[in-house]
Amino acid sequence: MAKDFILPDIGEGIVECEVVEWLVAEGDTVTEDQPICDVMTDKALVQIPAVHDGVITKLYYAKGDIALVHAPLFAMDVAGETSAEPEQQVAPSETAASSNRTEQLEDFILPDIGEGIVECEIVEWLVNEGDVIEEDQAVCDVMTDKALVQIPAKYTGTVVKLYYAKGDVAQVHKPLFQMSIAGTHSAKVDVSDALVKAQTKAVEPKATVREAAAQQVNQKAVASPAVRRKARELDVDLTTVPGSGKNGRIYKEDIERFVKGEVPNSIDTSPLQVDTAAVNTSNSIESDTRVEPIKGIKAAMAKQMVASVSTIPHFTFCDEIDLTALIRLRSELKEQYQQQGVKLTMMPFFIKALSLAMKEFPVLNSKVNDECTELTYFADHNIGMAVDSKIGLLVPNIKQCQTKSIVDVANEVTRLTDAAREGRVAPDDLKAGTISISNIGAIGGTIATPIINKPEVAIVALGKLQHLPRFDEQGQVVSKAIMQVSWSGDHRVIDGGTIARFNNLWKSYLENPAKMMMAMS
Repeated sequence: MAKDFILPDIGEGIVECEVVEWLVAEGDTVTEDQPICDVMTDKALVQIPAVHDGVITKLYYAKGDIALVHAPLFAMDVAGETSAEPEQQVAPSETAASSNRTEQLEDFILPDIGEGIVECEIVEWLVNEGDVIEEDQAVCDVMTDKALVQIPAKYTGTVVKLYYAKGDVAQVHKPLFQMSIAGTHSAKVDVSDALVKAQTKAVEPKATVREAAAQQVNQKAVASPAVRRKARELDVDLTTVPGSGKNGRIYKEDIERFVKGEVPNSIDTSPLQVDTAAVNTSNSIESDTRVEPIKGIKAAMAKQMVASVSTIPHFTFCDEIDLTALIRLRSELKEQYQQQGVKLTMMPFFIKALSLAMKEFPVLNSKVNDECTELTYFADHNIGMAVDSKIGLLVPNIKQCQTKSIVDVANEVTRLTDAAREGRVAPDDLKAGTISISNIGAIGGTIATPIINKPEVAIVALGKLQHLPRFDEQGQVVSKAIMQVSWSGDHRVIDGGTIARFNNLWKSYLENPAKMMMAMS
């Protein structure tokens, strides 16, 4: 069946590209992953591969033409797919209605979902095979190493096939799911028949002794694309392979053992029965110990932290701040701003005071190159907040804090915190941070040794707020609202004296809110 290849996203913000060279011609037989053409964006030369085996039937552009992203680039007959359904006798009165129901199968190609991201984990499918969906309806949640991203449908139609299971790793620029597009007339497809074929294809009998003797042990095989490819290469039906991973996930080693006939003793692969009790017993014995892959946000954090501590000489500076006056001011303003829809927490004050202090100590708002030969001073104060989200640590940042009021900062804090806790921070909100704040005290603890968020040169951890006895100017013991703060600095460009003087200025703004207000004017 002729199928259009839709040109996927090939770079952030890119909507078109020039066809530099076709590497195939109409009528050529191509294989999956074979280069089809070179296209030029305003940033780079990109090679477009085939996503199926088959025959090229049409090239929609000539060399030198401008091709549009999300539009057909070429068409091909996909190997193994028939061109049309068998003809059926239809009453004359039904002819018009039938023509309106003709639909075209099309793969949804997973687009670029972040700079440098080549794969993502399927967190949750929000639709099932056979569901009718609308354009822009959310189809699934995927996890990159930066954030949770929701993938919407591009067309109205019916979901025919989901190419990955929950937990699988999907590849950018590869098919994510297949759907029949409502209202198209280029092919005549029986959706129910296509669904039956998609669901039964994996359990068709194979002409091999090994699979003829095997029983189905899992209705829906859970395996990564690489494992499925290996199964196809070895002509193995994954539904007959016992998986050793969590929730029956099948690994390459499971396929290799299956091919060699080395299946677990607890599973009877004779054609008569499968000992499900033994399978359950085996799983329960190993339930106390489990191995989970480190991926997504946690993997990104691990990589970032190793890079930071292995290349940046950290040093820590600690102090305490008396927040009694600031808490009093916030209490006076909180209700007034709440009526205006502004959630005024303590964080906006910490952020704004930090920005004011950096005006006098710009080295805190800089980055040093890896060779330590250049220091770049940033014009904008993009201050990040570490948020303990449900998917791991995220550090979104508020852009251009030096131009924002306390209310502006407060609104940004609310927006980014809510988004981060849901794991749905926009990529732009995670980029270009220049210094970070970690509010570890919101969970507990007073002193920390935070790790710098490379390539930044400093980070501060806020301890929990405590009401402690202190002496006032008359020598009387009074209760004060005290917070311990812990700075980590890059000792290549910041020394102890600099961080101490910077902290003293930041501290003075927080302990004397009137001074901070005057500095903002």
